[in-house]
Amino acid sequence: MKAVVVDRLSPDLSGVALTDLPMPERRSGEVLVRVRAASLNFPDLLMTRGEYQFKPEVPFVAGLEFAGEVVEADAESGFAPGDKVYGGNKTGGFAEYAVVPARALSVMPHGIGFPATAALGAAYGTAYTALVEIGQLQAGQWVLVHGASGGVGLAAVELAKRLGAHVIATTGSPAKVEALRGACAADAVIIAEGRFREVVAEMTGGTLCDLVYDPVGGDVFDESTRCVAFGGKLLVIGFAGGRIADVSTNIPLIKGFSVVGVRAGEYARRFPARGKAIREAVATLAADGALTPHIDRVLPLARWREAYEAMARREVVGKVVIEP
Repeated sequence: MKAVVVDRLSPDLSGVALTDLPMPERRSGEVLVRVRAASLNFPDLLMTRGEYQFKPEVPFVAGLEFAGEVVEADAESGFAPGDKVYGGNKTGGFAEYAVVPARALSVMPHGIGFPATAALGAAYGTAYTALVEIGQLQAGQWVLVHGASGGVGLAAVELAKRLGAHVIATTGSPAKVEALRGACAADAVIIAEGRFREVVAEMTGGTLCDLVYDPVGGDVFDESTRCVAFGGKLLVIGFAGGRIADVSTNIPLIKGFSVVGVRAGEYARRFPARGKAIREAVATLAADGALTPHIDRVLPLARWREAYEAMARREVVGKVVIEP
């Protein structure tokens, strides 16, 4: 089979190649899946550099998540050949076939295809865990979503709006403002640079934001500490901006807000029942048409490098999907 393999870590994808591999062998408790679509996530790029918190031993097949059809499974797994499924196991998705534990798969929602389903799990699972499970989002609240042109950010904008919140979406790229306005239904789209707290205060009538969703970090995080309402939450999703920010504890003390780290995958592993409930909630919203992943482009597996490079250049609005 063909697969995108990381043979060595490098800053420029020079250690990554499309390779012929033997078919993966399934063990008890695992499911063999014919991959029909896989979506690219920012951690996929970071893992090629060794910059993500999860550091698989090289060589490894890249690809966090995918959607496809079951080829082989244990009878007691609940899956049978031909079932349409989605999920992932941190690696292995950018290949024609993948083997993953049965617990890492879910039945595809009805009514949406493989590309949209492949783009659903990580982004919307993160958004739901952060905003609903941890943030306890309520209708009418103000939510500030940074990095809103990325898959994780765009999912948060859409989910917050569906749940009745007022949303301010930000991007670090002036060139992406109009594209982002066309891709989401945020109440406003602003550029997150400099002292954007004044813009946020004006839009919210001075109340600031109940939740700040930050996958960017760095200077954006620093200024976000000035944008959280008293009693609000600053949700730390990641550090796509490159710098891991610090916060003086007197700031959340005086302003009465919480800084909360969100690791959606780890949350689901530590609390399996809650993780299952989150997956089911996201799948139901998608099947009902309430959530629709925005796909920037769909590329064949042979053009995997184009997908990675577009993400590295921050050209993508939404998700890139790769079809083996």
